[in-house]
Amino acid sequence: MAKSGALDLATGVGGKIKKEEVKLAVEKYEKYHLQTGGDDETRKTNYSDMVNKYYDLATSFYEFGWGESFHFAARWKGESLRESIKRHEHFLALQLGLKRGMKVLDVGCGIGGPMREISRFSLASITGLNNNEYQIARGTELNRLAGLSSSCNFVKADFMKMPFPDNTFDAIYAIEATCHAPDALGCYKEIYRVLKPGQCFAAYEWCLTEHYDPSNESHKKIKAEIEIGDGLPDIRSAHQCLDALKQAGFEIIWEKDLSLDSPLPWYLPLDTSHFSLSSFRLTAFGRFITRTMVQTLEFLRLAPAGSMRVSSFLEKAAEGLVDGGRMEIFTPMYFFLARKPLSES
Repeated sequence: MAKSGALDLATGVGGKIKKEEVKLAVEKYEKYHLQTGGDDETRKTNYSDMVNKYYDLATSFYEFGWGESFHFAARWKGESLRESIKRHEHFLALQLGLKRGMKVLDVGCGIGGPMREISRFSLASITGLNNNEYQIARGTELNRLAGLSSSCNFVKADFMKMPFPDNTFDAIYAIEATCHAPDALGCYKEIYRVLKPGQCFAAYEWCLTEHYDPSNESHKKIKAEIEIGDGLPDIRSAHQCLDALKQAGFEIIWEKDLSLDSPLPWYLPLDTSHFSLSSFRLTAFGRFITRTMVQTLEFLRLAPAGSMRVSSFLEKAAEGLVDGGRMEIFTPMYFFLARKPLSES
């Protein structure tokens, strides 16, 4: 169901932003980071505007190159990227014990690729929470095309201030989404509030590993590249996420960096030395073709001014992710399963 054509990519750049204003939006987004990585507090204060601009600018590129599910996965030999992504989503559904009749929340759902796959797999009803109007419009159309409008729906809201009553959901999950939160504790507290007592929250988090050295300039540069290329106010450590979960009131059932068990590197689709027909658009040659195509479309004014700048910072992010993975200072799949106690002490 994903968009696949060059014109789909070109017309999608900027999302709900007026096409003549895309270049200005790119400039404003880049100012949040600056060339040195910017100021963490400024990005955290303005995280909603920053993340919205990021996804308006980047979503059509993501869908063009990645498909409907914007996340990484542990990779097995002989497995395509799409197969590994589906397995990653099924694993999460199984950890939560999702089944028919359950009311589930997907926090930061993107255009709903994981939501649709998990709903088909588990038969659960899933609400996708997203603060980006363009992604919701695109996801709603994809739900309709997939025949899942009755079991999958979207709510436009900030996950730091959810519009749901206490104790609403039977299960909650987040896939590489709460890394956009300016404050992990505040985000986890909101998730805790709307989750029913005795039920579970599972997530894949983007985290710095214990190998990250904040005094190492190379490490800091990689961290900054990932932040600007992926719309992040800051990248937390796995330890910080775990502490925030406990402070929010959750009981930790288990947690682990699942990238450690991946037979193939999680960053393989972005590695320019790797070639794959199943993820051709992410290979070095595929990205060269995309870059040339976007440049041509922008020159012909079929794509808005600023499209090439979006393509450039996404490529820089890819380089940072690959370097971070190779140096083992970053993981996109720190997994945890946590439970809200039946009674609060």
